[in-house]
Amino acid sequence: MTNLRYTPEEPIAAIATALSPGAIGIVRTSGKGAVELLSKIFSRPEALTNASPNSLVYGWICDGEKKIDQVMVGVYRAPKSFTGEDMAEIFCHGGVAVVTAVHNLLLKSGFRQAERGEFTFRAFVNGKTDLTRAEAVKEIIDSKTDTSRSRAAGRLAGTLYSEIDSIKKLIVDTLAAIEVEIEYPEDEETIANSFDSTNLHIAAERLGTLVSSWKSEKLYQDGAKVVLCGKTNAGKSSLFNALLKEDRAIVSDVEGTTRDWLESWASFDGIPVRLFDTAGLRETDDIVEAAGVERTKDLSEDADLLLYVVDSRKGLEDDDRDFFSKKHSAPLIVAWNKCDAENSLPCPEKGDWAAAIPVSAKQGIGVGDLCRAAKTFLTEGSGSENTAAGLGSARQKKSVAEALERVTHAISAADSGFALDAVVQDLEDSLDSLGEVTGEVTADDVLESIFSNFCVGK
Repeated sequence: MTNLRYTPEEPIAAIATALSPGAIGIVRTSGKGAVELLSKIFSRPEALTNASPNSLVYGWICDGEKKIDQVMVGVYRAPKSFTGEDMAEIFCHGGVAVVTAVHNLLLKSGFRQAERGEFTFRAFVNGKTDLTRAEAVKEIIDSKTDTSRSRAAGRLAGTLYSEIDSIKKLIVDTLAAIEVEIEYPEDEETIANSFDSTNLHIAAERLGTLVSSWKSEKLYQDGAKVVLCGKTNAGKSSLFNALLKEDRAIVSDVEGTTRDWLESWASFDGIPVRLFDTAGLRETDDIVEAAGVERTKDLSEDADLLLYVVDSRKGLEDDDRDFFSKKHSAPLIVAWNKCDAENSLPCPEKGDWAAAIPVSAKQGIGVGDLCRAAKTFLTEGSGSENTAAGLGSARQKKSVAEALERVTHAISAADSGFALDAVVQDLEDSLDSLGEVTGEVTADDVLESIFSNFCVGK
């Protein structure tokens, strides 16, 4: 949001659906007196203001005597609404002109244009959601695969909040035990190792699991860069189309057909992938094709994974071996293409690559195996595939890592016999860090950074 402030006395309005032709368009309103203010431009004002909460009212949006559109209005009353305030949502006919007309009339009637993410911000301020759930809303909107959506939906349902809350309880219980030791010491000198630190060890382990989950969660959110490369006519464009499940690239028997790279999003067994089809690697006098070959090399250097396509009828040639022998920053998988051909050579098992998978791009043979192999290498070391609660943002990871550091330091202090006051300070700091994750302890500039990334109307 450009100006982060909570002004419930200002009713706000925003278009909540895409401005394009469609069956339904939605314009949202929220704030004190939102329903009553909307009734001034509604054909049945009393029906709207007297409507039961969570009900729909039929009528017309009118500009004086002029009818704008036939609509249904959803009425929600505080505190049982998304924002915790009075809300009204107008369901009008879809389309740029009609939705814009309804929205503009609302602004003319006294509603303020909502800032980015202001509806969700108001829900947060009113205790209807925490920051982990609020951030999950945007994650769901930005999801590129069904797996990405599912993981974000878990956070929206509260899995991360529940895990953070459970860890905080372990720390709070330990703090309570320490306070007893401080208030009623058995000896004159209270030492740190006079309390049971079992809960702290459990908390540290679970915090560590959360921190490690971010690598995998980031992959599912941002996606991986995967580059198809190889010699001309190996079948890269055919494999590109097979992986996308659509004819995106031109396929031809003429060598050098692909002269520049193509890019599109694909799903590799649930992982969002930015897939690149590139110009075939070969020496050429054609200036345009040569430029394409150089771009292929540049893309390969910045890839998360390389899929090197080989024509299995020709097998490995010197140019292929030369490419394999070079140092690559990304894992390399050989796609042994055209494996269904009668003169196809056997797929090699070992070599200077991470894996070799026999495929037939045209027939779809082995494409699923290739995706699963790619997923294995892309997720290697993430260690969070089976984690119920994972972190959803770099901000969350930073705060959880800080909490882990303070808990680990507290354990070390306890084991070393430091005064209990030092342990207490570490544990209180860890609770503050975890409070930053859920929003209990969060600076205004952090909140502004989070909600300014939302779309208007959410």
